[in-house]
Amino acid sequence: MAVQPVVWGVHMGWHVDGRPVDEGYVAIGWPALGDLRAYAADREVFKAALARQSGEGSAGAVPVQAGVLFRFVHEMKAGDIVVYPSKHDRMVNIGRFTGETSYVEGDRDEYPNRRHVAWLGSFPRNDFSQAALNEIGSALTLFRVRRHASEFLAKVGLLAPESDAAPASDVTEEVADDDAATVSVSRQAEETTADFVIRRITGELSGYQFEELVAHLLECMGYTARVTARSGDGGVDVIAHMDALGFQPPIVKVQCKRVTSQTGSPEVNQLLGTLGEGEFGLFVNLGSYSRSAVELERNRPKLRLINGEQFVELVQQHYGKLAPRYRSLIPLKQIYVPDLPQA
Repeated sequence: MAVQPVVWGVHMGWHVDGRPVDEGYVAIGWPALGDLRAYAADREVFKAALARQSGEGSAGAVPVQAGVLFRFVHEMKAGDIVVYPSKHDRMVNIGRFTGETSYVEGDRDEYPNRRHVAWLGSFPRNDFSQAALNEIGSALTLFRVRRHASEFLAKVGLLAPESDAAPASDVTEEVADDDAATVSVSRQAEETTADFVIRRITGELSGYQFEELVAHLLECMGYTARVTARSGDGGVDVIAHMDALGFQPPIVKVQCKRVTSQTGSPEVNQLLGTLGEGEFGLFVNLGSYSRSAVELERNRPKLRLINGEQFVELVQQHYGKLAPRYRSLIPLKQIYVPDLPQA
C-alpha cells in the first residue's frame, strides 16, 4: 500500500497577489531574522533568535512562531504536498515541494525565505467541502493538513477519495498563541460566510436568475436596472442607469457570470466591445480574474471587475435592502468579530 504524502498548509498575505503561483514558491516572513537556513536545526536556537527581536509578539507566542520557522526550514521535505489558499483570488493551490530553497534579500513582499513548489493545480474554493476549507483556515502560517488531507490529494490525482477524515487518534492539534487564534477565528468567520453565500447562489440560482440578483443589487445601490433578453444580448446581461428612463449617461452595461473559476481577458474584451459614448462596463463573477483581465481594468477607466469576494461584500453591505426572497435564499445575521492585525 502506497504511503500517503505529507500535506502542509501555508498562509501568505493578500499583498503577494499571484506571485507565489506564477513564480513557483511559498514563503515565510520574519525578514528581520535573515536567511533561516543559517540557523542550526534546533528549536531552541529559533526561540532565542525570535526572543532577541523586538516587536515579535508576546513571550507566549515565541515558541509557536519558532515552531513554524523550524518546520519550514527543517521538516518540510521534497515530495511533500502543499496546500496554499490564495486570498486575492479565492483559489486553493496544490503543489509539490521540489526540495529547493532560497533567500531573497529585500523581497518586495517581505517573504524572503522561500520553498520552491511545482504547482499541480489551482481550484475554486467551492470544489472542496466546508470542513476541509475550515481546516486550511488554521491560525498558523504553516501547519500540517491532517483530517482532510485525502480530499486535497484526491483533487490532484494522488489519492482515491475513499475517506476525507483521518482518525481522531492520528490528529495532533496545533496550538497558536491567543492573538493568532483570535485572528484565525475572525478570518474563518469571514471566509465561511463568503463560501456560504457563493455556494447558495451557485447551487440555487440559474445563470439568468443570477443576472436578476445582480440587477436587484444594483437597484439597492440606487440604480435603475433591467435584465436584457435571454438571447442575443451581445455579452450584456444587465443595463443600469441613474435616471428612470435610461437616457442620461452614464449607462452601465453589466456582464454576469455565475462561475467560481477564473475569467480571462477575452470575455472582458467582449464586454468592452459593446461600450459606446458615455457607457461603462461592469463585469461580475463569483470567482476571480486572470492577470491579463486585471491589467485591462487598470488601463481602462470605464471598466470595473467585481470578483466573488467583492460581490459578497456588496451583498453584506446592502443586505437590509434586499428583497425577502433573496434574504431567504441567503440567510445572514450581523455579528462583530475581533479586528486584530494579521501577521
